[in-house]
This record gives sequence, structure tokens and C-alpha cells, in this order.
Amino acid sequence: MIADLPNATTKAVSKQLVRLRNESGSMTLGRVMTLIVVVDEADADEAIEAAITASRQHPSRIIALVSGNPRAARRLDAQVRLGSDAGGSEIIVLRMYGELTKHGASVVTPLLAADTPIVAWWPSGAQDVGSSPIGKLAGRRITDASLSNDPRKALQRRRVEYTDGDTDMAWSRTTRWRGLLATALDLPPYEPVTSVTVTGASDSASTDLLAGWLAVRLKCPVRRARSKPGTGLVNVVMERKSGAIELVRPDRQVGCLTQPGQPERQLDLTRPDRTESLAEELSRLGGDEVYRQALVKGLPLVTNAPASKRSTAKTGAKIAAATKATTKTTTKTTGAKTAAATKAATKPTGAKTSAKKVVATKTGARKAGAKKAAAKKAAK
Repeated sequence: MIADLPNATTKAVSKQLVRLRNESGSMTLGRVMTLIVVVDEADADEAIEAAITASRQHPSRIIALVSGNPRAARRLDAQVRLGSDAGGSEIIVLRMYGELTKHGASVVTPLLAADTPIVAWWPSGAQDVGSSPIGKLAGRRITDASLSNDPRKALQRRRVEYTDGDTDMAWSRTTRWRGLLATALDLPPYEPVTSVTVTGASDSASTDLLAGWLAVRLKCPVRRARSKPGTGLVNVVMERKSGAIELVRPDRQVGCLTQPGQPERQLDLTRPDRTESLAEELSRLGGDEVYRQALVKGLPLVTNAPASKRSTAKTGAKIAAATKATTKTTTKTTGAKTAAATKAATKPTGAKTSAKKVVATKTGARKAGAKKAAAKKAAK
């Protein structure tokens, strides 16, 4: 159910929302939050679709504040969506023009769902979100440093301007990496890590955050090496007395984990898309202390190091070789099992056939002997 309200007021939008809700029989009791999406016109459709998909896990009232031409006449065009057109949410799209583009907080305030936490998301990038009018309304603020022209500088700015409740999608993209590295350290031998090298693209904010997290958690020297732009997070090497733990992802999809005393493992390390990252960030409505420590305390502890291209190439070859070996082993095993099963099935059948022939021969001989004896007796 979709209703368009050109050149509207927030009062008219609120009335239309109530009217549609009554017609469709929907209620606001199931909404766990209000999600404010602060976005430019160019990215609006994609951002709204991502919010709708994420809301299937976190039913919300989604208010999209779309900034149009600031030089146009002052105008507010609205659209209200409910039911199947809104996923697990109710959606209000507010397109602001002219002077209204500078007063998004005033426009959105009358439409906030009562008694629900407020989360704000900037899909197109933003600066100093904590002190912005929308940021002050929200208890949680989601940004994405990777959208900046210089993600590393953007991350440093986030560190300086950090306010409780801030988070970044670059952080949620490290979740699988953090889980695998923590699991690897839970296996014997239980030795302290002496040093860490984290390799990633020069424009990868996720690499910086992962390095900061390791520096805070392991309390050892952490170096940040650089690979080609666009390669993302590539490699983590944690040195211990017994040998190194290495997690590498040369192709941005398959990862390979190696450590002393354990078999080499291939793992799915596909980069989460925008919807997955947003859904993960919406699962936490308060401040993220672990993210704060990685950003504020961890980043200054990380030192720079040259990129390790040889290590990445070697490990990539290892993954290819391991995949090839696994395929060959599986094929051989399957072939051997099939041959054995065929042989086993053939043997009993052959034996049974031979036995039948012997029995048939013996029976025939007995019958022939009996007939001859009967014939002789009759002749006498």
C-alpha cells in the first residue's frame, strides 16, 4: 500500500499514516525502533531498499530524509508505504527541497514513533554525525567510512569526533575475521602472541579497525601493511613461539587458516554487502564498547609496515593446491568405493549362479538315473 503526498506538511503525512494503518489493520506495537535514513537523491532508492530488507529482521518505522535541490523552492514531497511494500516496517519517504534541506531534524521530529529507540544511518557518508541535529536525536549513529574519498582519514576523523553510540559499517565487515582469529587462539598450544601483521588495501578502513582491535586485545606490537587499493582485508599473521597463525583471503571470497598442530582450513570470508552490514548494526541499539576501544584506543597503537605480496601469493597458491588436492581425493575415494561396491555385488551373483548350475546338473543326473532304473524294471 503506497500513498503519495506532493507538496505536503508533516501533519498531513502523519494523518495519512494513521489512515493507511487503519485501512490495512497494521499496528505500531511491533516496531522495535525508528530508523532515520539521511541520504542524497542519487543514493536514495538503493538505500531505502537496503533498509527495507534489513527491517525484515528488525521491524522499524523507516523515515528516509532525501535531500533534493537546495536552490529550489521550499517544498516537501512525501510518500507513505505500508504492508508488503514496506517489508517488515512502515516507511515514510520525505523529499526536501530549498531551505528544508537544512532542517531535516525539524521535519522528522513530529513523525518519530513514540517510545522507541532512534537509529540514524548515513548511506552517502557524513562528517561529525554526533554533533549534527539528526545525530543528537539518535541513540545510535551508523556511518560507512569506505564511502569517503579517503577512508583512512575519515576513520581518523571518526576517532577524534567519537560520541557514545557511533558505529561504522567497516567494523561490522570484520566480524567473521574477528570470530575466526579468536577461535584459533582458543586452540592449543595456549601461548601469548608476540607480534601481529595485518595486511589490507590502502583504502580499507576495515583493515585499520581490525588492526586496532588486535592491538587492544592482544597487547602486543601490531603492524599495518598495505596491498593494492580495492583488495580489501587480505591477511593477518599472529606470531607465537610455536609458529604463526595465518588467516589470508587473496580473492576476497575464500579464506585459508593455518596454524601449528592443526589442519589447514578453507573458510567463507565473502565481504558482507550493505544490507547484511546494516542488519548487523541494527541488532545493537546501544553503544558498542569493543568498537570504541578499537577505534579510539587501538588505532594509535598500530604502526605502519610494507605490504607483504609474497606471503599473499604463496598462500593463494596454497589454497589452489589444497582445493585441487581435495577434489582429487574425493574423486579417487568415490571411484574406489564404486569399484569395490560393484565387485562385491558381482561376486555373490557369480557364486550364486555357479551354485545354481551345480544343483541343476546334479538334479538332472538324478532324474535321468531314476528314469533309466524305471525303464529297466518295466522291461523285466
